[in-house]
Amino acid sequence: MTMRALFKSWIERYFSDEEAVILLIVLVIGFAVVIWLGRMLAPFFTALVIAFLLQGAVNALTRRHVPHLLAVSLVFLGFIGLLLAIAFILMPLIWNQLVGLVQETPRMFAAGQQLLDGLQERYPQLVTPDQIQNWIGVAGREMTQVGQRALTLSLASLGNVLSLIIYLVLVPILVFFMLKDKDRLVGFTLSLLPQKRLLMTRIWNEMDDQIANYVRGKFIEIIIVGTVAFLTFAFFGLPYSALLAVLVGLSVLVPYIGAAVATLPVAAVAGFHFGISDQFVYVLIAYGIIQALDGNVLVPILFSEAVNLHPVSIIVAVLFFGGVWGFWGIFFAIPLATLLKALVVAWPRGIGSRERHEALETLSEE
Repeated sequence: MTMRALFKSWIERYFSDEEAVILLIVLVIGFAVVIWLGRMLAPFFTALVIAFLLQGAVNALTRRHVPHLLAVSLVFLGFIGLLLAIAFILMPLIWNQLVGLVQETPRMFAAGQQLLDGLQERYPQLVTPDQIQNWIGVAGREMTQVGQRALTLSLASLGNVLSLIIYLVLVPILVFFMLKDKDRLVGFTLSLLPQKRLLMTRIWNEMDDQIANYVRGKFIEIIIVGTVAFLTFAFFGLPYSALLAVLVGLSVLVPYIGAAVATLPVAAVAGFHFGISDQFVYVLIAYGIIQALDGNVLVPILFSEAVNLHPVSIIVAVLFFGGVWGFWGIFFAIPLATLLKALVVAWPRGIGSRERHEALETLSEE
């Protein structure tokens, strides 16, 4: 079979009917909207993700015979309470620790230079003065760039205070109405699609199971890992425990890579505070245990088989989407990879199911 015939057979197999073509158009339009209008529609997408996260709690209450409006109100009030707790308790604490860490950075830098000088004296054949100067120069340039970026971000954010306030007001309103009028919104969306949508229904069910498990499971994982890290760091008397715990908790958003990146500030703060001592080693061992338990115990319990992505697929997704959309591409790399996997898995199965359904209808008519 020639390449042209093979390609023609593939096209006829997957795009031979109206539903498949409409599905392709919907996907293209959806990705185009995210790419070109993502910043403009960011409050809507944020509210959609939050509503998706809270819908599980609403469903749990309605299954216990709580009226829908009351269930939505209770979950929404809990969400607002969590936001207020973060805004008035957690954020000031993190901000104060961040300011303290920035003020301590020169001293940490000087301590690191002394450590390198000591290594050069003890191992002159392995660590040369030129290498030390190169390391110090690289570290200095990186610290300068970080400071410049922080200054630029702070100056740029001064003009966006009003936008931030509007954002913080608009997102909760959208979340409330998405939860309250979910059936109406879903019904309106379905009314725009063809009546016969067996393929779309199968793909949607696959996507819903996978992405819902990821969003809710990842939120629980962040809370658990961050809390355990904070208690562990506080137990050892490590300074900036809240700030480091938030970094460790958020690091689980980027599997493998996030854990490696979060290790650097933890090791730097522990090394500066304790020196190269037993306490320093204990902190790193405890941090390694947290990461090991997260990867080998917590993740399998939370995600089970619903998000069954190979580590290579995860790393490729992080690299690809991070290269396309920067930070937000890294942030949403796993959901996007999960979406692509759901499409790849459900599309051929959906076509087969549709063909069997049509065959059964034909036999029943005969």
